[in-house]
Amino acid sequence: MLCIFNVKEKNNVMRSFSHWNLNYIQKRLAYMIYARRNPDKPWITPDSIKILDSYLKPDDFMIEFGSGRSTKWFASKVGKLISIEHNKEWFDKVSDELAASKIANIEYRHRHAANPDTPQETEAYLDVFDELEDETVDVIFVDGIFRDECALKAINKVKPGGVILIDNVNWFLPSQSISPCSRSIEDGPLDAMWSDFSEKTQSWRRIWTTCDLSDTTFFFKP
Repeated sequence: MLCIFNVKEKNNVMRSFSHWNLNYIQKRLAYMIYARRNPDKPWITPDSIKILDSYLKPDDFMIEFGSGRSTKWFASKVGKLISIEHNKEWFDKVSDELAASKIANIEYRHRHAANPDTPQETEAYLDVFDELEDETVDVIFVDGIFRDECALKAINKVKPGGVILIDNVNWFLPSQSISPCSRSIEDGPLDAMWSDFSEKTQSWRRIWTTCDLSDTTFFFKP
């Protein structure tokens, strides 16, 4: 749910404050209270957490792009988790938390991206895909930077019956969501890469969740 962009996304997803009305402020405060009461749960929609709580299995192999509160929570649900983080300061903070928790089933990787629009750093961030055979991952969570590339590459790597989970998907794909910065049906996908992803997953089952602040969507591979 955090607002993390690369330069291209900053240019295309325009932040505004037009949504700051009384209804939005009330929902934002309600979510802040929820987050404080549930400090170990991910910063994604509460409905998506409920689904994941029953969907994830102890023998699942999962990849996470963009770490945080979700990392320990995912690791507690699956057999193996690879988590990719580009921000070194944040990586160090989460690393300390993981070490203190003595969680052994996480492979936590820092991928430098001081200038995240250079091809070399994009490739480094995405290099985990080159290590994997197709259709070998149960769940791929797309957050953080390079969400368009991550989403597209995830299509071949996730198993049939597996899921690609995308946070803040309303910024990139059209819907009827009322969350801030959402793209309408008339707007269409954000760009050619998101249009490509939408077309390639057109036949996939989807579960679109929202808290009217942000949206998290499940794409289930046939």
